[in-house]
Amino acid sequence: MRRFTRPANAFSKKLSYLKAAISLHFGWYNFCRVHRTLRVTSAMEAHLTDHDWGISELATASAN
Repeated sequence: MRRFTRPANAFSKKLSYLKAAISLHFGWYNFCRVHRTLRVTSAMEAHLTDHDWGISELATASAN
């Protein structure tokens, strides 16, 4: 993630912004990104969901 590299590139000035960005990244990685060899998302492999999520569904779930 670019938030960990240099302060000039997408640096989080507040800890709450950093926590939100990391949470969204892990949510996207586990629920939206399809793994190349498994051909499913990590959440589907762990039987947490039965379909891969879109960004809008992830944003709706994270807002609740």
